[in-house]
Amino acid sequence: MGRFQKFILLPLFFTALLPGLGFCYSIIQGPTNATVLAGSEARFSCTVSLDWVILIWLSNGSPVLTVTSAQGAIGSSDRFTSQNYTSSNGVTLELIIHNAQLSDSGKIECSIQQFGESRFAFLSVQVNGSLFIKNSTLTVKENQTVEIVCEALGWAPVPDITWMTNDSFIDKSSYVTQESQGSNGLHNALSILTLTPTDTEILTCLADIEALPNPQNATVAVIFDSSAIENAYSEDNKNTWVVVVAVVLSFLGVVLLIVIIAVIVRYCCLKKKGSAYQDEIRKVSAEKKKAGDLENRQRHGSENQGYIPEERWNTEQTPGIASLPPMSSKFTVPAANLYASSVPKVRPQRRTEYLLSPKKIRNVTLV
Repeated sequence: MGRFQKFILLPLFFTALLPGLGFCYSIIQGPTNATVLAGSEARFSCTVSLDWVILIWLSNGSPVLTVTSAQGAIGSSDRFTSQNYTSSNGVTLELIIHNAQLSDSGKIECSIQQFGESRFAFLSVQVNGSLFIKNSTLTVKENQTVEIVCEALGWAPVPDITWMTNDSFIDKSSYVTQESQGSNGLHNALSILTLTPTDTEILTCLADIEALPNPQNATVAVIFDSSAIENAYSEDNKNTWVVVVAVVLSFLGVVLLIVIIAVIVRYCCLKKKGSAYQDEIRKVSAEKKKAGDLENRQRHGSENQGYIPEERWNTEQTPGIASLPPMSSKFTVPAANLYASSVPKVRPQRRTEYLLSPKKIRNVTLV
C-alpha cells in the first residue's frame, strides 16, 4: 500500500516542482500536539496558502493520507479522513484519526512536498484503565489504624493517584503508591492509605491522566463505631465492678475466717478452762470428803473390824442352844420381885456362853 501511495504521489510531486506551471505555495501554520483517550478521535490541522496543490499526512514517518486541491482526500484506510476549511488567509486541512489506538502515538507530520517543507506535532494516546477499592464500607473503632487499598489496572501511562477525605486532599505522606508493568504496554498502580479515623468520613481515591477531563475516582465510607467506645466504657465499668466485688468478697472472706478462728479459739479456751474448773471442783470435793472422814474418825474413834455383835456371835457359835421363847405381853411380874427373879436366870446363861467361847469385846479408840 505504501508503494501504491508513492506511485500516486510521485507524479504529483514532480508536478509541484514545475515552476513554469506556477505551483509555488507554503505552509502557513502547522499542527499542534494532541493527547486523546484510546478509542476517541484525534484531530490535527495544517494551514496552507490559497494556491496549494497537494498535502501529505504522515504518522511516525509513514504516509496515511494524501489530499489534493483537485481530487480531495486520497487514502487507503477509513480510520484517517480529512476536512477542509477555507478562509481569507488560506486553506486549513484537518486530519481526523478515528478510534485512536495506543500504537498511533508518536509524530504526526504534514508535508506539501515543496522544497521539503513540512510541519509536525506529537500525538499521545492514553488508556483509561479501571480503578476500585475492595471495600465500599469499612467500620472502625476508636484508636484503630486501618489500611485502605486503591488499585488501578490497565492504564497508559501510569496514573497519578491522590486521596481525598471529605473534599480535602490528604497529605502524600499518608499513602504509598506502587507501580508495575502490565501487558500490552499498560501499567498498574497500587496505592495504600494508612490512617486512624476519629469520625465517620468519606475517602476518595483519584486516578488522573492528561487525556481525562476529570480524574477517575473510587470511594469508601469509613464508619466510626461510637458504640465501641460505649461498649469499652461499659466493659471498663463492668471490669471495675468485678474488681470491687472481688475485693469486697475477699475482705469479707478474710473477716469471716478471722471470726471463725476466734470462735474456735475461744471455745477451746472455755472448754479447757471448764475442764480445769471441773478438775478443781473434783479435787476440792475429794479434799472435803477426806476431811469429813477424818473428822468422823476423830469423833467416833477407829472401828474394830474384828468385833462381832453379841447376838450374832451367840447365834453362830451356839446353834445347839435354843433361844428362849418370847415373853408374852400378858405376863406380869410384881414389881418388887422383878429384879430378884431375873438375876438368877440371866447370869447362868452368860456364864455358860462364856465357857463355850471367849467373848469378843468391841473397842473404840479415840484419837
